[in-house]
Amino acid sequence: MSSITNPKKLRRQLYFSRAELGSILSAYSARVAAGEWRDYALDFQNGVAMFSIFRHTHETPVFVIEKRRRHTKEATRFLLRDRNRILCNSGQLADLIKHFSKLPRLVSG
Repeated sequence: MSSITNPKKLRRQLYFSRAELGSILSAYSARVAAGEWRDYALDFQNGVAMFSIFRHTHETPVFVIEKRRRHTKEATRFLLRDRNRILCNSGQLADLIKHFSKLPRLVSG
């Protein structure tokens, strides 16, 4: 059966690699230790892998890291979104992780 007639090959799932997930979780855990974030979720849709970050468990995500591939031969892209807009769009996950250091931090006194 060719790839044109086989719908499963057209809808290949996209996942985070172990190294990508490790770098996301290390940045996430630093903010959890500071008390800023509390929960996360992993979602996999058709051609998109998403890591959602929550401030509280019963809210909408504060940030979403997306790994996208539009076509099978195209390189993957990473997007950092907040609730309404795209904050960062890059071909490297490290650029998105660096963007977290630019965000305001919770200050306790």
